[in-house]
This record gives sequence, C-alpha cells and structure tokens, in this order.
Amino acid sequence: MDGLFDFQVITNNFTYFMVGRYPEGPLGGLGLTLYLAAVSCILSFFGGLILGLLSLSRHAAIRYPVNLFINTFRGMPLLMVIFWMYFLLPALLGKTVPESRTVIMGLTIFTSAYMSQIVIAGIKGIPKGQTEAAISTGLKPWQAMVYVVLPQGLRNMIPSFVNQFVSLIKDTSLAFIVGVSELTHVATQVNNRTMSSPTEIFIFIAVVYFLICYAFTTLSRWLEGRLAWRKAI
Repeated sequence: MDGLFDFQVITNNFTYFMVGRYPEGPLGGLGLTLYLAAVSCILSFFGGLILGLLSLSRHAAIRYPVNLFINTFRGMPLLMVIFWMYFLLPALLGKTVPESRTVIMGLTIFTSAYMSQIVIAGIKGIPKGQTEAAISTGLKPWQAMVYVVLPQGLRNMIPSFVNQFVSLIKDTSLAFIVGVSELTHVATQVNNRTMSSPTEIFIFIAVVYFLICYAFTTLSRWLEGRLAWRKAI
C-alpha cells in the first residue's frame, strides 16, 4: 500500500492548492473557489429574490417577461451561460473584463433563475390568510408582501438557499474552462507540471470538495431541524 499512492505532490504544492500565488500574485485555488461561490451566492440571493417577487406580480407585462427570463436560463447548461458572459461582456462594455468577473456574472444569472423558484415556493407556502389579514389592516398589497409574507417565507427558504450554495461551490469548477485559476484549474496545472501523480492530485481535490459540501449540507440539515422545532413550539 505504501507504494500505491504518493501524496508528496500534495504536500509540496499545498499552499498553491489553497491560495494559488497569493499574496505575491493573484488569489487562486480553494481561496478563489470560495470567493467565486460567496460573491455569486450573495448576488444570486438578491437576484433570485427580485426575480421571484416579479414573477408573482399581478401585472402580466411584468410577470411574463420575467418568467421567460427565468425559464430560459433554467433551460440552459451553465457552461453555455459562462461562455456567453466571457465573450458577451467585453463586447458590450468595449473593454477587457477579468475572467473571474465574467464567471461571477454567469454564475449569478444562472443561480438567480433557480433561487427565484425557492423564493416563489417560500412565498406560496405562506397561507393566503396572512396577506388578506395584512391588507385588512390597511396595508397595500406590496406592503403586506414586504412586511408580513416575505419575512416568514425567507425563514423557510434558508435551508434551500444553503443547498443552492453547495451546488454553487461545485459549479465554480466550470470556471476552469475560461482559464480562471480556481481549485480544479490549479489541480490541472500541478498535474501538467509534475506529470507523475494525477490520481493523488484529483483524489485530494475530490476530498476537498466533499468536505466543504458536506459541511454546508450538515448546516442545511441543522437549519431545517431548527426551523421545524421552532414551528412546533
């Protein structure tokens, strides 16, 4: 067994796997993976919230275009969306855009479309009587949504948002396609440089992804149990 695997390549390049060339150079590796996921998740939360609320609008002129946007991006492969952002943003802005920003934009648009469905489900899960009672007190429909329905719905959405964040962490590996030095790209660089331990390198990468995703999945389950317990009391 001692000669089966040699993880010396991992220990020799551990810092590079974790943060790339930082602080002497740009952030990379696991640090960049988490940065892409965190920024995209925050932007996607607000994007999904806006899209979800607009898709429930009483006005068809708002509801139909928003639903078309959501269904269009939900029906596309994420890889295609990233490629679109990579080539489209520089053309629209007339200047070079850093690859990491194009990836964040692609992840944000794609994930917002999915998060909007979480928002819709969370809002629809609140009994209509809540809205009717709020309106009967003199609140306008949008005020009832913002002050009464949405806060309750957001509490129910938290576990699903965490699960979506787990998926987002895994989706960042597609940034490798446009040359962003996140964890998968760094692993490929190390493998191409050493040409000796591809199995050990990608076992290590798989374990890192597993540990991160498992931690957030456990958090999601804990939140679900916590919220269920609070509802029961």
